[in-house]
Amino acid sequence: MSAQGTTHEAFDAVRDLFDDALKNEELGASLAVDVGGERVVDLWGGHRDAGRTQPWTADTIVNVFSTTKNVTALAVLTLADRGLIDLDAPVAAYWPDFAANGKSGVLVRHVLGHTSGVSGWDQPITATDLYDLPASTARLAAQAPWWEPGTAPGYHVLTFGHLLGELVRRVDGRSLTDFVARELAGPLGADVQIGAREQDWHRIAPVVPPPPLAFDLAGMDPAGVAVRTFTGPAPDAAVVDTPQWRRAEIGAANGHANARGLVDLLRVVTLGGTAGGVRLLSETTIERIFDVQADAPDLVNGAPVRWGTGFGLTPSPVAPFLPNGRVAWWGGWGGSLAVMDLDRRLTFAYAMNKMTDGGLIPFHRLARYLTTIYQVL
Repeated sequence: MSAQGTTHEAFDAVRDLFDDALKNEELGASLAVDVGGERVVDLWGGHRDAGRTQPWTADTIVNVFSTTKNVTALAVLTLADRGLIDLDAPVAAYWPDFAANGKSGVLVRHVLGHTSGVSGWDQPITATDLYDLPASTARLAAQAPWWEPGTAPGYHVLTFGHLLGELVRRVDGRSLTDFVARELAGPLGADVQIGAREQDWHRIAPVVPPPPLAFDLAGMDPAGVAVRTFTGPAPDAAVVDTPQWRRAEIGAANGHANARGLVDLLRVVTLGGTAGGVRLLSETTIERIFDVQADAPDLVNGAPVRWGTGFGLTPSPVAPFLPNGRVAWWGGWGGSLAVMDLDRRLTFAYAMNKMTDGGLIPFHRLARYLTTIYQVL
């Protein structure tokens, strides 16, 4: 099915690229762009199901994997802006049990910057165990860090949401899921949620998993951070379409949204903390995003990611299509992506159901869109 939706005439080339992708490589997808508070691209199309019997419609949503981390980071930054969380304080200041086993020096910004040393769970652990938040967060509080906190990045594949979600609960009293719904998505009118309410399941596009991740774990150190993270627990795209996953709170990976919803939410960062008349962040808090927490090869995924406070930053070899400057971004397994470019007042998002086989950082197929968009700007 061809592209549906609207584009400002200056961005017609983006529509052409999207239409071509739907005809040749995508199953179903959505793409949105906001510039200076104006939605200049809002596209969707293709099909929700692998059998191509159900169209991807304007309100279709999909699991966006680690693009969820942008939402979770925004929740914590919002609480920091309200004075309820100090980004430079120890996590244990809010969650005393977390100080166990050498973690008393882990700061909130270490978790937001993937340098806490807690990038996975000690074995044994399964995806099902993650659905029990009290038990799984207690396990993280009890275990020792896998490297000296604050000294190196190690991608918090799934722990990112559990650690930060517990901080939200401790200081606000509500779950991350509820906080996002009532304090972020609701006021901003954004179609974004952690997990998925059962009344919305009918509009979810199931994901089409990619080939297995190209990691030869057998040839790696079984005691190393990478192996322990990727087996604690191992990523499994098939679980995301189960009722258990949708009902759970996996603040690192089970956000459900479309591109428009992500743009409506995250443009509050791009636009200086206020969007649609709703203020969430001050300029001071936004500037904290660009405090570099790590700029080195990642201990988990091996990528040379430059981490700020909650988001990836540029320049980044894994996203060479993004310009330098005040640009915050991150994406998800399979190819979803969100970009907040404060210098150019641009917010971009992409969400799809057919996962690409480009590994955990598969953003190459989005380069054409962003290259074209920046040419227009």
